[in-house]
Amino acid sequence: MMINLVSYLSENVKSAVRTLGDLCRMNKTRKLKLDKRYTPFPTNEGDEIYPNGIFNFNISRILEHIMAGKLDVEKELINVSEWFKTHFRGSVNEEHLPMIDIREPVLQAEIRPGMFEIIDGNHRMEKACRDNVEFVNSYKLKGEQLLAFFADKRGYEAFVEYWNSKLRKACMAKRYKMLLLLCMF
Repeated sequence: MMINLVSYLSENVKSAVRTLGDLCRMNKTRKLKLDKRYTPFPTNEGDEIYPNGIFNFNISRILEHIMAGKLDVEKELINVSEWFKTHFRGSVNEEHLPMIDIREPVLQAEIRPGMFEIIDGNHRMEKACRDNVEFVNSYKLKGEQLLAFFADKRGYEAFVEYWNSKLRKACMAKRYKMLLLLCMF
């Protein structure tokens, strides 16, 4: 019986170590490389720019590329009430709200690995919530897909550093959790 227990624990430890290695390798495949020659798309007068701290996304160019089929994004239905359980609910322009068409998809962007935020459509989400609409259509952009759509080089460079630091922290946290689990045996 004792030999079986040792064998069982040994196999589970090996499996856990393999899983941890796979998770950290996955993070490495998502690591962003800084392009020193990066040039943002030109910002035209009237373009919608979404500011998120130092990150300024050119919403007009993103939508233009999606509509032209140049940017292949995931489409997802967002459960409105579930979304607001885990995301900040900002203020909206109340006068603008009655004119909002909630049938138009919102844009979700992966601002940090695994975490998505609305970068276009906050009024649509708010109106859908107030009107008790269960689901809203969205376009979902991965972090890697956002790179071309920064309004300025400074934001692009800061995003690459921020993204990669989040990947490193996630791998370290996974290693720590795995070590704790292994110590329990």
